[in-house]
Amino acid sequence: MTEDVRIGFDSPRNPTKVIRLKCRDCTNNQVAEIDNCAVDTCPLHAWRFGKNPYRSKREMSEEQKRQSVERLERARNSKNVQS
Repeated sequence: MTEDVRIGFDSPRNPTKVIRLKCRDCTNNQVAEIDNCAVDTCPLHAWRFGKNPYRSKREMSEEQKRQSVERLERARNSKNVQS
């Protein structure tokens, strides 16, 4: 029986964090070995850094940035009015 990899760690809710914990278990908690992992046939290999390798950075146009700033300002103002 394999030991539960979550023992001794806070229980993460993010699947990529759980995958990172599995990688730590696989390498006997040797974090440097995770970075140097050569087992590219492992289905978790692309996820070993604890981040989603398929998520792209969100690009916002200048108009979207401006609208976002305005929404944030309105939210902050309404919060200050309620206090």
